[in-house]
Amino acid sequence: MTPELTVLAFALLLQAAQFVAYSIRANLDVGPGYAMSARDREPSRPISELGGRLLRALNNHFEGLTLFTAAVVIVTLGDQSTPFTATCAWTYLGARILYVPAYALGLRPWRSVVWMVGFIATFAMVIAALL
Repeated sequence: MTPELTVLAFALLLQAAQFVAYSIRANLDVGPGYAMSARDREPSRPISELGGRLLRALNNHFEGLTLFTAAVVIVTLGDQSTPFTATCAWTYLGARILYVPAYALGLRPWRSVVWMVGFIATFAMVIAALL
């Protein structure tokens, strides 16, 4: 397995961990009755600020993971894996790991800076595969 595919596997595990963190917070916020319901109505208790931030970080990673997966596929199927693309992949994962607490804690502008590092690392992989 290429290093990029290994990082992709870890990124998927990170996505699962983010989902669990959000689910726990949201269940604590709205209560088990609403959490287990069909959710045909709005909850009687709102989701907390932290719960909202965890949800937005989770959704943001879904979006970033789509681009990162495409970059990994391009590098792997194009047989373009290099130490540079591997470093970019690990940089993406590191940025995504840091992004969760940065978003959850409302760290500005660091949340955006960390996001940009992961974004640049993803597209650096694509550009490297094309060269």
